[in-house]
Amino acid sequence: MASTDGTASRQRAGRGRRVVFAVVTIALLGLLARLAFLGDRTAHWDEARVAYWTLHYLDTGLFEYQPIIHGPFLQQVNRAVFAVLGPNDFTMRLVVALLGAGLPLVALCFRERLSGVEIVALAGFLAFDPLVLYYSRFMRSDLPLAAFALLALGCFVRALDTRKPRSLHAGVLAFALAVTTKEYVLVYVVTWLGALVLLADHRLFGRGLPTDWRGRFRGHIRSARPALRRWLPHLLASFVAFLVVVIYFYAPRTGPNGGPGFDDLFADPTVLPAVVGEATIGSWQTFVSLWVGGGHQDHAYLPFLGSAAETLFVGSGALAVLSVVGFLVDRYADDGPRDLVAFCFYWGFVSVLGYPIIADIAAPWTVLHAVVPLAVPAAVGVGALYRRGYTALASENRPAVAAVAIAVLLVVGQIGFVATTDVYLDDQSDANPLVQYAQPASDLHPALHEMESVSAANSGTDVLLYGDFLVANTTGTREPGCSEWFNVLPLPWYFEAEDVRVACARNGSAFESAMNRSHPPVVVSLSSDADSLEPRLAGYEAYPEVIRTQDTSRTNITVFVEEPAANASDTP
Repeated sequence: MASTDGTASRQRAGRGRRVVFAVVTIALLGLLARLAFLGDRTAHWDEARVAYWTLHYLDTGLFEYQPIIHGPFLQQVNRAVFAVLGPNDFTMRLVVALLGAGLPLVALCFRERLSGVEIVALAGFLAFDPLVLYYSRFMRSDLPLAAFALLALGCFVRALDTRKPRSLHAGVLAFALAVTTKEYVLVYVVTWLGALVLLADHRLFGRGLPTDWRGRFRGHIRSARPALRRWLPHLLASFVAFLVVVIYFYAPRTGPNGGPGFDDLFADPTVLPAVVGEATIGSWQTFVSLWVGGGHQDHAYLPFLGSAAETLFVGSGALAVLSVVGFLVDRYADDGPRDLVAFCFYWGFVSVLGYPIIADIAAPWTVLHAVVPLAVPAAVGVGALYRRGYTALASENRPAVAAVAIAVLLVVGQIGFVATTDVYLDDQSDANPLVQYAQPASDLHPALHEMESVSAANSGTDVLLYGDFLVANTTGTREPGCSEWFNVLPLPWYFEAEDVRVACARNGSAFESAMNRSHPPVVVSLSSDADSLEPRLAGYEAYPEVIRTQDTSRTNITVFVEEPAANASDTP
């Protein structure tokens, strides 16, 4: 008997090692998929503004929480990345790509709740689902939030399964990092609480309302008290760690301006209460003033829901269908629904319906918050297909084998086709449902490279912005201060990253004056103004660009770059 038990134990250990090896391999392949051509896509409007403020933070030492660009995580972390690796489109997306690459490893946290096939399938979805993959290559806070939240859930599940406090501490730290990413973390809390209520209903009243339900409920409370007393010190320690993380990320940095700021704590510890207050209560008040009752959710629900549904089924159609299959198979299995599978399905399903209510714009990245949890029941769906196929193969049921093979091919084909076309080959087109409209539709890099090369050899003004759409009436606080900053995005990020000197001309007379005074080697205007400028820019090459996928009549620009020969002839 001992020998038989030892053999079975070794077999389980061997299967466990194979599962870990498969998941790690998937994660490494996912890392390659995220790093490949990571800097090739022109910065999206949102990427550019957050990257600009991060670079501003690096240059000045000044930082404060701005809810309009969401949580401070990416600004704080990318400040260090820019300091070490320099600012460019690759480095600004690197942290998000690494977090996305690590996401499949979270599947191992559920190894007591899922089968080996389901764990590997979950890792595969988290690595290669097109929507997850696209926004793992995008510098926004949505992927970090989803990754930290799933990791927190995984660690909490491990704490329940192993009774090891370190898993609880890791989960709280992961959730604290989720809090630093984006305000949507509050929605996660609400959906988690709702899912827990449904799970409690399954446990207590799954077979109807018993006559002694009050006694049963009190019994569960009494049985939980010893565990609560045992875990209370760890809960308190985790809460302190949670506060430390939140305060570190949200606390203002005042640089040379003086405190109170986090950077003043070592020189003057007495500012600690003010720093803590600003990082917690102050940040909350700032968030509420903008996002709660600020009119950002004043929109029709059904168009937003329709947009989300299109993104879900075009970008993650295989995952969405399999999540329903997996949930139903698990729900009506002989041993009843598993808590993890039901919890993640409720979380994801409510997210599909709920984010169109709270979102300020119809954006594909909101669907990511549903896709990540739905990957768990989708993995269960893959497991059901695997078992069906294995049974059919063993019994030589050829029609059933063929049906399973076709289903698998459809799943792999959908994921592979959408990932190839929408993530890599056509990642800036309005026809791509994964692309949000503030993405430049054309590749600006050739024009930007020309701009950088001529400005590097130029001693005066490098770029002249022309026209009332690009040029402001008054000087603003963002560089270039003379620009209509939001209309010019994503160019300010590239100007700042390359130390490009920018001047402005709002009308024709100002243009002539600027050209006579400094003869800038680069001129940027709306394409509608290009015909009138071109005769006055002899020796300049025109680069027509589209800096949005929509409203192109107002966002088509032309970048005029002086040709080297003409530039050299004008140099004394």
